[in-house]
Amino acid sequence: MLEECLENVRKVHPLIHCITNYVTVNDVANILLATGASPIMADAVEEAAEITAICSALIINIGTLNSLTIPAMFAAGKKAAALYHPIVLDPVGAGASGLRTKTALELMETIPFSVIRGNISEIKTLAAGFGSTRGVDADISDAVTDENLTESISFINDFAQRHSCIVAVSGAIDLVSDGTVCYVIRNGCREMGLITGTGCQLSALTAAFAAANPRSMIEAVAAAVCTMGLAGEIARSHLLPEEGNLTLRNRIIDSVYTMNAAVFSSGVSYEIVR
Repeated sequence: MLEECLENVRKVHPLIHCITNYVTVNDVANILLATGASPIMADAVEEAAEITAICSALIINIGTLNSLTIPAMFAAGKKAAALYHPIVLDPVGAGASGLRTKTALELMETIPFSVIRGNISEIKTLAAGFGSTRGVDADISDAVTDENLTESISFINDFAQRHSCIVAVSGAIDLVSDGTVCYVIRNGCREMGLITGTGCQLSALTAAFAAANPRSMIEAVAAAVCTMGLAGEIARSHLLPEEGNLTLRNRIIDSVYTMNAAVFSSGVSYEIVR
């Protein structure tokens, strides 16, 4: 089933409105193109709603907030909600500053997000209404491990139920929950954490997969997470001794571009917990 979600993105070619992180905007655009989707970046409030109206899904990433982009996020989110488009929130660095935390919480109060995708520290900040993170990175004490897996699944399921959305948590072990079913995904590699923007790229992929699979939303989100993690594994396996994180970044995008259903099916590693 999950491999069909990847194939559907390539068939549908959804157009994704990305209000995203200036640090990673180029990689976000390229990974969407690699999967068969198309990106459009518009963060001026004067056109945000208009652009949203011609797209199939919206991603709101708060990684580089400023006074001009915040109103655009609300305008685009309200338009996407009115059109029943999938909307993804990436609360980058929530907990690192008052502005980030306040903006993320206000967005959640105003916009019916289909998916919230972040690291475990960011999600815990949203759950509590406050928090502290290491910039955009998860606190090591928050990491999802085999030792706290049952507790982590319970927390994510509860968060998803309370906010009526799908929650995707990234880490060494990835979790995707709709409040009832939780995918426990074990793809990816440590080196992905040495590249700026893999989370931003995953959020964009999540929007594309959701747009192409509107009737199978949790499967779509799980497939996006698996695709990104598997692409990282494949990219890492091709690195030469003298190559590093810059080459890995490029090869992750290449691995998404060349991934097909057979590669996906043979490489993904997940279990479903109900």
